[in-house]
Amino acid sequence: MKRTLKIAAYAAAMVLVTGALAWASDAHGEAHELPWGNFIARVVNFVIVVGIIWKFAGKGIADFFRGRQDKIRHELDDLDARRRDAEAKIKDVEKSIANLDKEKAAILAEAKAQGEALKAAIVAEAEKKAVQIKTAAENAAATERKVMLDQIRAEVAGMIVETAEALIKEKLTAEDHQKLVDKYLTKVVLN
Repeated sequence: MKRTLKIAAYAAAMVLVTGALAWASDAHGEAHELPWGNFIARVVNFVIVVGIIWKFAGKGIADFFRGRQDKIRHELDDLDARRRDAEAKIKDVEKSIANLDKEKAAILAEAKAQGEALKAAIVAEAEKKAVQIKTAAENAAATERKVMLDQIRAEVAGMIVETAEALIKEKLTAEDHQKLVDKYLTKVVLN
């Protein structure tokens, strides 16, 4: 209530000062005389209107501004809490960034180790395959050599038989031929 009276007194003083300034200003050098009765009636009328508004709407206006003040205070507290949360998150991100180099180095080391292990496995597998291919090639070459030798022997034997047959036909007479046949027949029959 005391505060309300202070506000009303300040408002009345402002109205009086404004009126006095308006009366004191002399725009054209002419003196103006203030109609005091009219002026006082207007001031009283203004004070009554302000009093009526204050009487009926003062509590609502005060509650509105108090509610607005509480809402602003609540929003400021909420913003302060958000600011603290954001600062905590920033610190967490900064820690994560600081650990990022360590994590990167660890990941690179692990990838390098896996790469080396994979390389060793590939080399071992390639060496194993090379030994298998070499063994298979040696076996194939040995088999091919044996087949070729058998073919050559068969051809040489055939050529020898043909040559021997040709020589025998040349040098063997009919009489010698008959003796040979008889001799072999005797051997076959006796065995």
